[in-house]
Amino acid sequence: MAVIALAGCSGAPGVTTSAVALLLSWPLEAGRRMILAECDPDGSAVLHGLLQGTLGDRYGLRNLSVAARKGEFSDAFWRQLIDLSGEDGRAASPRDRLLLPGITDPAQAASLGPVWKLLALMFRGIAAESGHDVLIDLGRRGAYGPCGILAEQADTVVVVVRNTLRCLQAAEGRVRALEERVGDVGVLVISEGPYPAGEVQRVLQVPVIATLPYAPDDARVLSDGAEQPRRFTRSPLMTAARTGSTLLLQRAASRRARLDPRNMRAAGGEVSRAR
Repeated sequence: MAVIALAGCSGAPGVTTSAVALLLSWPLEAGRRMILAECDPDGSAVLHGLLQGTLGDRYGLRNLSVAARKGEFSDAFWRQLIDLSGEDGRAASPRDRLLLPGITDPAQAASLGPVWKLLALMFRGIAAESGHDVLIDLGRRGAYGPCGILAEQADTVVVVVRNTLRCLQAAEGRVRALEERVGDVGVLVISEGPYPAGEVQRVLQVPVIATLPYAPDDARVLSDGAEQPRRFTRSPLMTAARTGSTLLLQRAASRRARLDPRNMRAAGGEVSRAR
């Protein structure tokens, strides 16, 4: 299925909150799973946000570095996943919306050098062989440095921005750098400011793939574990996240189809026959 990386920029655009909203809203057919991997080198936001620190540091990326040294990475990966099915207040199918928590201390990132490539390969394998979708939260800095390989290996990279002047100015350089590194970057807009999608596209010169509303009260449910209001699943934020999930899947599938060598060979054959 799809591997989609979300990246941020300065100005607190809300990458992790958006990622959790997408995880809990992702369209899942029977037998499919959705995995959100927190790969932000600045540390996990979900463990002490949505989950309120209830799990300590028993799960997460830090444990995978130990497993990688022991040659037990693949088995350890599945043991590190936390089931978030039902965190949106709905009845849940067992273990179909899963979280790989990030590190609990930015200093732990130094030990993850070998893990990033293994994760990139793991995510590609999961998407290709298991029919699962993977959403990678790269935070503000994770699309660069050693963990940048996760962005390079994703089906598509989407930069989360707010449509305010300050955030758009900060996003310009980030989008340009990612375009050079991975190509074909898209944008997910948090609609806090005055600029419409067309203006965001004009400024950043990349397409707006989806838009989420600026909804601080609903966002705090996902970012800080605040009490869910009534009909949270029908809130504008979660409704937009369901639409955004479908649009991200469509973009990932389209880009994967364009880059698939088999499609390129087929296209080349059609050109040859047309000559």
